[in-house]
Amino acid sequence: MTDHATPSSGPGGDRDPAVADVLVSRPDIARLAGVKRPAVTNWERRHPEYPAPVGGDPELFRSGEVLAWLSTRTVPANALLPGEPAGTTYGDRFRAGLPGGTAGGLLRLVERLAGPEADRLRGAMPLDDYLWLLLDYVHTHVKDPDGGMAEELGRYATLGEHYRPEMTFPHGLPAELCNRLGHTPVGSEREARAAFDHVLVRWRAEQAREGGAFLTPPSVSRVMAEALAAVRPGAVRVHDPYARVGELLVAHLDAVAAHGGGEQCRLTGWVPEAQGAGPGGRLAANWNLRVHHGRMALLAEGPVTPALDPRGLPGLPEGFPETFDVILTNPPFGALPGDITPPSYWTYGPARRTEFDWLQYAVSRLAPDGRAAVLMPAGAAFNAGAAGKVRRGLVEAGVVECVIALPAGLFTLTAVRTHIWFLRAPGSGGVAHPEVLFVAGERLGHQIARTERALSDDDIARLVAEYVSWYEAREAKAPFVSTPGLSRSVSVLDIATHGHSLDPAPYVRPYGPASAAQTEGPAGTLARLSRLSEEIGAAHARAEAADAEAARWLRRYGL
Repeated sequence: MTDHATPSSGPGGDRDPAVADVLVSRPDIARLAGVKRPAVTNWERRHPEYPAPVGGDPELFRSGEVLAWLSTRTVPANALLPGEPAGTTYGDRFRAGLPGGTAGGLLRLVERLAGPEADRLRGAMPLDDYLWLLLDYVHTHVKDPDGGMAEELGRYATLGEHYRPEMTFPHGLPAELCNRLGHTPVGSEREARAAFDHVLVRWRAEQAREGGAFLTPPSVSRVMAEALAAVRPGAVRVHDPYARVGELLVAHLDAVAAHGGGEQCRLTGWVPEAQGAGPGGRLAANWNLRVHHGRMALLAEGPVTPALDPRGLPGLPEGFPETFDVILTNPPFGALPGDITPPSYWTYGPARRTEFDWLQYAVSRLAPDGRAAVLMPAGAAFNAGAAGKVRRGLVEAGVVECVIALPAGLFTLTAVRTHIWFLRAPGSGGVAHPEVLFVAGERLGHQIARTERALSDDDIARLVAEYVSWYEAREAKAPFVSTPGLSRSVSVLDIATHGHSLDPAPYVRPYGPASAAQTEGPAGTLARLSRLSEEIGAAHARAEAADAEAARWLRRYGL
């Protein structure tokens, strides 16, 4: 054993503040443990007891928890490094490379303030109001760690009962929050972002339970943003017409920053009052952008869906561009009233649901050679009636580039299955025989809770790579080499023979004759049965989540 394998630095080493409080990413874990990056992903997938990410950032882990887990795993004899004796654990390596320090204090504090201590502190104050106040304070502290809390405390002392007239809170609550935050170092930028994100997620989840808009899962945001950043790297006008709390705009800046760009981006968006946040949603979106990138966006209050806007959209607020290089959005799903006057942008057919209204609006606002990524319910890909007519119009106009099917269970508060539709401006295809790329990603991801799944870094990279490779092959007028079982490029003529369905599964894994099972061999049959078992398990999880949600609503009405 090495000197680092003493009892104080083994499974109990996470009690050492210099170890426990450091936040590490998956690449950090791989580097410190002396393994390749895929090994970390495999540990997460195969071992339910593997540490979970910290609440505010799915890319960060507490090093103390990781160390405790790695300390139970011995490095195989054939993988030992020079000088490592038999019995060395991955935890020994990990701890040896950790820096000292007591980072992570702000995150630990806000986890307590937003969790175990919230009910005591807020008293009769509504939880979403309390979390909103905490979010405001964390943002202020992160952006002005030297004087932000002192200034806020001074404002409270001066204004007294007139402080925050829109809120009713227990006497002394602002002072306690300001004092506790003000005496806690912010730490690194990444840890500050994790603390802010933790409160943001908690606040948004509380709103969603009361009918507000769901937060887009980080892994879904990354697929949408990284794909568009790769095919439109120089985009200047970037827009989210249903911006929620700006998570997709933040994801876009993350994606372009990875390529050394983003400074030229002009960010715009709508934050509809129907989200349940009112003006607070607009503030939260800009706080989100400031904390993550030091940026602001031009945000305006917008409609729950463009066709219902009394101002007669598709007109845009003053200062907004008329068209955009990149549009990415997660619009609301639901039925439209039956008495809507068809707006001018319903070029491809009448919309009966909000998602098809948003879809056509997004297409109408794309600049020449612009691209859009729109999150859609899975049923939109194959439902008949008005949905089928719109799909037909979009496909035959060459507007649809790619449809990626995502695994179920990515959203924490709803079991809806989703697809990402990638769209291009009408007339910008540039090919005589257009095709649509279908990516069947339903079986990707891993379980992070009983009813929740997440895409790993590798899953995200695979989905993005399929679209980018297809795009680059088309631009080079070269054949696209699909990945069997994951992707397939299909001609528009072939799609027409399938009733203009845009569901990836039948195209990527077409159902063969019953005799096909006889030719795939025992291993193939076992793999197929394993996949079916996973799908059944996911279906049960979705059913349980739906039952729980129905029971919650019944309780609200005393039933």
